[in-house]
Amino acid sequence: MTRSTRTREREQETENETESTRECPECGSDQLIKSSDRGELICDDCGLVIEEEKIDPGPEWRAFNHQERQQKSRVGAPTTQTMHDKGLTTTIDWKDKDAYGRSISSKKRSQMHRLRKWQERIRTKDAGERNLQFALSEIDRMASALGVPRSVREVASVIYRRALNDDLIRGRSIEGVATSALYAACRKEGIPRSLEEISEVSRVERKEIGRTYRYISQELALEMEPVDPKKYVPRFCSELDLSEEVKAKANEIITTTAEEGLLSGKSPTGYAAAAIYAASLLCNEKKTQREVADVAQVTEVTIRNRYQEQIEAMGIHS
Repeated sequence: MTRSTRTREREQETENETESTRECPECGSDQLIKSSDRGELICDDCGLVIEEEKIDPGPEWRAFNHQERQQKSRVGAPTTQTMHDKGLTTTIDWKDKDAYGRSISSKKRSQMHRLRKWQERIRTKDAGERNLQFALSEIDRMASALGVPRSVREVASVIYRRALNDDLIRGRSIEGVATSALYAACRKEGIPRSLEEISEVSRVERKEIGRTYRYISQELALEMEPVDPKKYVPRFCSELDLSEEVKAKANEIITTTAEEGLLSGKSPTGYAAAAIYAASLLCNEKKTQREVADVAQVTEVTIRNRYQEQIEAMGIHS
């Protein structure tokens, strides 16, 4: 969302609030409606036209799709936390063409190459900015590999910047803190990824990620809630090619057994995997423990232990 759009929305909200507090001078009614086609403010009770020819604060042009809006818009991209300069920088295009799309001369190409090189150099003024640039690019790379949405990348970048401002990175690797920030952002946004999945796309070992994550969440007071195993069910079922019936049954098993206190102290991925395995048996869509364990990245022993506890709590005899 651009700044001009936010400004227009705030003006519209202020205008709506003003209209809602006004009264009709004729009958005293507060039921005022705005006619969008004629730009008039009308009393709904007596029909008095209170205002006419209102000014439209929107753009004078019309667009019917995203491409047209991009072409006609006169503002740039919004600021983003995923870039070290928040996107407020000049970019020199790599294409050696002029404004009309024609190729430029060799002398101009040499000049543009030199300008491009200096542009890249001056984008980061010191080692701190270079490290921040590297960390944010790592977060972007890992987020792309994990397939998480843009909002998670923004939150991860904010968490990393907070850790940098509080000097929590001293004595720790940049990759470790960046990976921990991404793991925390996934949990914050309700799109959990297990430590095993995070460590697969990271250049840091699982143990270091867990240790750094605990330190950062404690120092920044992130107040993370335990991950709900039901959030893993749709993804695991999709990878195992199971039906909606199995998914619903797995959620039912998790809900029922969690109410009896079985979830306390258990790994949410292992718990979700065991519920999916149990549901697949109950719905006659049998999957082996090995198949479920590979998708959930847990051991078969974990699935067997959780599975036995869950079916006993459900009153089902295997």
